[in-house]
Amino acid sequence: MRRPGPALRAGLLGMAVTLVGYALFAAWLGLHARRYADARDRATATAVGVVVEDGIGGDDDVRVRWTDSLGGVHVQRFAIYDTDRRPRGADFPVAYDPDDSAPEGFPADGDETAVEDDLVSPVLLGGLAVVPLTCVWAWRGLRFRLRVRRPGCPTRGRVRFGRRPGAAVRGRRTTWLRLTAPDGSGRHWQRVMWHPALETISGEVEVVLHRAGDGSLRPAAVTLPDGTRLVPLGRLREHRPPFLVFDDEEAVRADLRDAFVLPADALARAPRPRPWRRGAVTAASGTALGALAGLLLTGGALVPTVAVALAAGTLLVSVWALSAPQP
Repeated sequence: MRRPGPALRAGLLGMAVTLVGYALFAAWLGLHARRYADARDRATATAVGVVVEDGIGGDDDVRVRWTDSLGGVHVQRFAIYDTDRRPRGADFPVAYDPDDSAPEGFPADGDETAVEDDLVSPVLLGGLAVVPLTCVWAWRGLRFRLRVRRPGCPTRGRVRFGRRPGAAVRGRRTTWLRLTAPDGSGRHWQRVMWHPALETISGEVEVVLHRAGDGSLRPAAVTLPDGTRLVPLGRLREHRPPFLVFDDEEAVRADLRDAFVLPADALARAPRPRPWRRGAVTAASGTALGALAGLLLTGGALVPTVAVALAAGTLLVSVWALSAPQP
């Protein structure tokens, strides 16, 4: 009995993209958080600055003018939590590195950790998003293994290929099996992950349906006549899935010789499907859109812009992989 190779590869790809993307995201922010912490630890000198502007941006940052021990005047923007205590004209203690010729200021108040939190908090939140994304693949695999171990019942199955109109991130094409009881008494629909064996099936064939023991509409695995086991996606349905445009009942295999007059000795070759091209396009477009959003939201700051770009690219590709793309 053959394994569902494409399904396994899609699952491994989805998990790899999620984990690698998150690792890059966490490493980028973690590196800058570490650099910021080290620089703040070296800020042993203190100066009393004056708030010259408050309520800056959506987070009500303040702009402070302060003077170092060498007489250098600096005007710097600070992200703080306690905005009520720092109105315009108020004193603002600034810590800086006395050995630095061009020192960077830090809030001398140890409770003002807005910058550090802005670097660390996204890493923690990203981890909370990675867990369910990877668990979905693990649950799909476990559910499939448990379902195929259940006794199967013979059923008539017909492969239906459909398209999601207007699908932006998810794969447009989707594969369904229309399942009919041998006596014609019941009909169900089950979405499955694509497998090359489905391309060779025409008309109704005898399949084996592995359902939940209580007869509920939980996802059901299907075994094809050649022994291929299909991974289910979503619950078993009693009605035709809505909002889908299905291909013709009988799959039509187009051939170049049907459209062109070729020499007798010419060999017509159909183009090879490239199932992962859409993933590469999704990754590139997601990263570009994330970079643009980061530039607009952060005023062009490098660190958050790159972080948003990495997060957007990773999230969109993960969603694309979860949609079970197919050639």
